[in-house]
Amino acid sequence: MAKILLLEDDLLLGETLEDLLDEEGYSVHWCKNGQEALDASFENKFSLYIFDINVPLINGLTLLSELRSADDMTPAIYLTSHQEKSVLQEGFASGADDYIKKPFDSDELLLRIQALLRRSSRDEAQCEGSLCVDHKRSVILEDGIELSLSKKEFTLLSLLIANEGKTVSKEMIIDALWSHNSSVSDGSIRVLITRLKQELQSAEIENIRGIGYRLVP
Repeated sequence: MAKILLLEDDLLLGETLEDLLDEEGYSVHWCKNGQEALDASFENKFSLYIFDINVPLINGLTLLSELRSADDMTPAIYLTSHQEKSVLQEGFASGADDYIKKPFDSDELLLRIQALLRRSSRDEAQCEGSLCVDHKRSVILEDGIELSLSKKEFTLLSLLIANEGKTVSKEMIIDALWSHNSSVSDGSIRVLITRLKQELQSAEIENIRGIGYRLVP
C-alpha cells in the first residue's frame, strides 16, 4: 500500500482528499502545517508527497527544498492556486515532480498520482518488460501492480527476470532457493513455477524439458 503525506491547511479540501485517497486504497497522513509535515517526513517513510504551497509555519516550497537538501527524493506533487509562471518555476526548482492547479478534477489528480508512483517504482527497481523487481522492499510488480509472492516465489521470479530470455537450469534454482544439504525434488520446483504462472498476467514462463525454465515477456 502506497503511503502518502498530504500537506493541506484547508480543512474541507483536506478531508475531501483524505477520503478520496483512502477510497483508492492509499494510506494517508494528513498534516495542516509545514512543520508538522516536516516532522512526519522524518518519522515515516512515504511513497509520495502532496503539498499545498501556501500553508502555515513552513510553506510547501521551502519544505520540499529542505527535504531535497536532505537527499529525500520522494516523488512530490504541488497543489496550487497560483497562476504565475514564476511560482511554478520555483516549485520545480525546489524539487517538485508535478503540480496541479486548484480547483482540480479528482480523476486527474488520481491519474497523476498513479503515474508518479509507477515511474518511481520503475526508477528504484530492476525492470524487464512488464516486470520490476524492487529489491529494497523485496517485492515484484507487474505493470505497476505488486504481486502476491512467498519468499521462495520472489527469489525464483527474481532469478528468472535477471535471466530473461535465457534458460535457468534446475540446478541454478536449487542453489538460489535451498541450502546445499537440502534434498529437493522436481515436484517442489514445479509447484513454485505453477504458482508463478497463475500470478503472472502478461509474462510467461516456458518449461525447457529436462533442463529448466525460461521467462519470456
